[in-house]
Amino acid sequence: MNLYQRNWNRQDLARYIGHMDQVAGIKLLEGADGVERGGRVLQVWTGTGLSFNVLGDRAMDISTCQYKGMSLTWKSPVGDAHPAYYDAAGAAWLRTFQGGMLVTCGLDTFGPASRDEGEDLGQHGRISNIPARYLNYQTFWTDDSYQLVITGELRQTRVYGENLVLRRRISTSMGSNKIRIEDTVTNEGFSPHPHLILYDINLGFPLLSESAHLKFDVKATFPWDDNAKKGIDEWMIFHPPMPDYQEQDYTHTPLTDEKGWAKVELENTSLKLGLRLSFDQTTLPYLAEWKMMGEGLYVLAIQPMNCNVWGGRAEVRKQNALPYLKAGESRSYEMEIEVLEYSKE
Repeated sequence: MNLYQRNWNRQDLARYIGHMDQVAGIKLLEGADGVERGGRVLQVWTGTGLSFNVLGDRAMDISTCQYKGMSLTWKSPVGDAHPAYYDAAGAAWLRTFQGGMLVTCGLDTFGPASRDEGEDLGQHGRISNIPARYLNYQTFWTDDSYQLVITGELRQTRVYGENLVLRRRISTSMGSNKIRIEDTVTNEGFSPHPHLILYDINLGFPLLSESAHLKFDVKATFPWDDNAKKGIDEWMIFHPPMPDYQEQDYTHTPLTDEKGWAKVELENTSLKLGLRLSFDQTTLPYLAEWKMMGEGLYVLAIQPMNCNVWGGRAEVRKQNALPYLKAGESRSYEMEIEVLEYSKE
């Protein structure tokens, strides 16, 4: 294990410290003020300068994420609102949208609100406002590697409706700049049900600035509307915050490595700092990009997803592109988020 410019084994490190939390650990906290009051927060730090907060009552999504005191994400003015404030109607999802490193959208719709086969579906679905059950965190040694692991279960269900279960594992280790997310979604109902999922990774200042650029190889890129078409040649570069900026949105089909994984990297040349998102494209074949260069709303969202139709579930069904989970069927998703430091030479 490499830490503080030295390779360590378990025995040698133990001689220097009184408790492992001195270097790396997980702490369970609770929000105490405003709309965050009562929400469980798991604070994680790895010893490298990487720290992040997992929201136990918000789908185990990752909110604040910092590296050596610098924020890597965009955070909305909403804050990490308790799910009691969630409103499923229309676009009211935005009233509890916290931003941060990971917001899960689904499990049976994402995109704008729609009405599908008589059911009203709010923007981006319900999963990000569901509290975890069986929330568990562990720190433990495996040989000379000190592991930090959080697990839990999220159930999206109703009487006469879906019964979809998301089982999530978030892991990292002492000395690591990586966060690994492993999800399995299971239809525990007795009939097939639509399954749409999108992972919303919200990157912000200071990592995101006019000194940043997005790097990855693509097979194809599609603008969502006429406004996005205007910026099609600049989807990978960014500008200072602009008044009255209109968002530009794209769908990319990335190229993959020999294992079927895609890698997307945001590099800030001034900071010599970057972030790489790697994901298994066999189950998440498309990548959406939300480029928003507005004042206060200055964010780049990179969004692996399992469907390339935007417009809510009704539009996906209309285009015969709706993914389903059969009764008892499971589908797994994997991704890694890694902080990168580039040479200063």
